[in-house]
Amino acid sequence: MHIMGVVGPILIGVLYICANSLFKEPNRRDFNAIMIAGAGAAYLNGGLGVWEFAFTAVVTFCAYQGLRSYTFIGIGWLLHTGWDVLHHLYGNPIVPFAPTSSLGCAICDPVIALWCFTGAPSVYNMRKKRSR
Repeated sequence: MHIMGVVGPILIGVLYICANSLFKEPNRRDFNAIMIAGAGAAYLNGGLGVWEFAFTAVVTFCAYQGLRSYTFIGIGWLLHTGWDVLHHLYGNPIVPFAPTSSLGCAICDPVIALWCFTGAPSVYNMRKKRSR
């Protein structure tokens, strides 16, 4: 893997955060809960058999709890990071025609998780507060 294989996924995570920062609360939290629920199901039929369904159930629980708590959304993204690594090593990639896509996802997801653990503040509001 080369440098853009690391920088690219980090930039995707930052772009995700910037786009989500346009939502006002509680819509931002609700949208992120929906996104982690979708991410949890992204690997169904990903090569790890019945474990795909068990993982989806766990992340769905995180997504449901995430409707009230960014901490659960962050936990869901970290769980997805681990699932990405397993798929990179043993399963099918998240994007079938991109062999290292699961590894890229494993780099991107913790960026989003860290933002969620800080309460997912709008990057635009943070900029306004600093300029005052």
